[in-house]
Formats: sequence, C-alpha cells, structure tokens
Amino acid sequence: MNDDARRAAIGRLGITVAIDGPAGSGKSTVSKAVASRAGIGYLDTGAMYRALTWFALESGVDFGAEGSAELVASLADRMRLRLDSDPHDPHVWVGEAEVTAAIREPRIALAIRHVSTNLRVRAWMAQEQRRRMMEARAQGSGMIAEGRDITTVVCPDADVRVLLLADEEARLRRRTLELYGDCAPEHLEAVREQVQGRDRADSAVTEFMKPAPGVRVVDSTGLDVEGVTGAVLALVDEDLRVRGA
Repeated sequence: MNDDARRAAIGRLGITVAIDGPAGSGKSTVSKAVASRAGIGYLDTGAMYRALTWFALESGVDFGAEGSAELVASLADRMRLRLDSDPHDPHVWVGEAEVTAAIREPRIALAIRHVSTNLRVRAWMAQEQRRRMMEARAQGSGMIAEGRDITTVVCPDADVRVLLLADEEARLRRRTLELYGDCAPEHLEAVREQVQGRDRADSAVTEFMKPAPGVRVVDSTGLDVEGVTGAVLALVDEDLRVRGA
C-alpha cells in the first residue's frame, strides 16, 4: 500500500499503533518515521516520563528521601504538560517552559528510573496516554505511541502492536550517538550504565522484553531505519486490509 492509499484508509478507519521496546532499540526514530509516512500523530511516552522527571528535579525533589515517591505522584497531577504530536518536529512544554532539549540531558537519563518505576505515576501516565491515542483515532486520524508497556497496559486493544528489539551493543551505540553525538569508549560506558540500569528498573514493573499474545516482534539489530519502518508499515497495511480498507 502506498502512502496516499494508506492515509486515505486511515482517514476512514482511524488507527492506533503501539510500540514497545528497551532503551536504544530505535523505537522513537521508527515511530516518528511511521507517523510521518502514515500521516498520524506521534506520542513520545518517554518524553512524558522525562518531563515529569525534569519537573520533579526543578521542584527540588530528593529521590532518595522518604516520601519522595508520593511527592512525585502528586506532581504528575499538577504538571501542565503540552505535547506537539508532529513527528517532524515534536516539542514538549511544562507550563510555559519549553523543555524539549532539557529532558534529553544526561541528568534526566540518570534520574528517570525513580519516576518510571513509580506505580502511581505509571497509572497516571497510562490513563493520559490512552486518552490521547483514542481521541486521535476518534477524530478520523490516529496516533502511534512508543514506550515500555503500551502494548500491554496503555493500549492492549491497539490496532497494531509491536515489540521492537535489538541486541544490547546495537542499543548502546544508538543511545550513545543520541546523547553525545559519538561512540567514544568513555561515552559508551557511561551510557551502558544508564541503559542497563533503566532496563533493570523497568523490568521490575513491566515485562517489555517478551511479546504479549498478539504482539508482533520486529528485530532491528541488522536493519536500518528505513528497513524497520517498512516492517512496521507492513503491519499497519495488514491491519487496514483486515478492517476493510
């Protein structure tokens, strides 16, 4: 199905696409590319967690202090989060502050595990993420969301559900390039600690390395962005045909 036919079918049927995967699997890059080709919105759920981490740090939260988990959960209710779902140029605001660049700083990557493993925060995030996805679908378009538990908790009834995997070294190289712009040994080691720590922390609250029933696996290890994007779009096209496109 070409891009025009796919967009026309989505305009009639709407679509929700859920992509899960570990850090560095390429899910953000691929999700943006799929959203662009399909003409749908892009929901960066990781940016939502990063934004709350930024908000907590800016609010002076000490993640090691007693009661910090409850405090962070209360901040989620107070956070005025605005996301631009344009896959070409996504932006994030908390209140009047644009935090698009700030939430990608290494300090956020080091602290985010305290937020992403907070069960009250995860419940808040799941509700908010699902609301955004379903609103986009009901409006005759759609949305692709990526994260750790989109296929299982946030939107288990998504039209297309994908688990995107890659071997650990490939993931480390991708994340190091994203954060530092190179793969210098010292940067690789710093990111290795971040990625492994995030995987360990998140695996305590969600199983994101094994596909749930009905979730399709795409291994990106030996594929470029175009190859992985094509694999996901093939699943989108399959769903659209089944639903009568």
